[in-house]
Amino acid sequence: QVQLVESGGGLVQPGGSLRLSCAASGIIVRLYTMGWYRQAPGKQRESVATITSNGSTNFADSVKGRFTISRDNAKNTVYLQMNTLTSEDTAVYYCNARRVLVTAQNYWGQGTQVTVSS
Repeated sequence: QVQLVESGGGLVQPGGSLRLSCAASGIIVRLYTMGWYRQAPGKQRESVATITSNGSTNFADSVKGRFTISRDNAKNTVYLQMNTLTSEDTAVYYCNARRVLVTAQNYWGQGTQVTVSS
């Protein structure tokens, strides 16, 4: 059974930082494209950052230069370091794991709330 468990969300002031963690079980994260997505109230879920199995990363334009994504293979965990947060970053953040072999595999975590407010 695959589980992706996010943690690290919370309330932070504008300009602050948070680090989200996604601990995986049932899969080996280095074999998957791992991603962070977010969904703000009334908006569609959007991709924030991804890291592929070969370590290539991609970021939404809105977070480039502020967010980084990384992977700790030994801990089977993916991180999202978020700096210089603004109210526009307020959302539920979800971890995702996907890959396509014979069939498509796509897994989601339960989400963690990030609120940026003074």
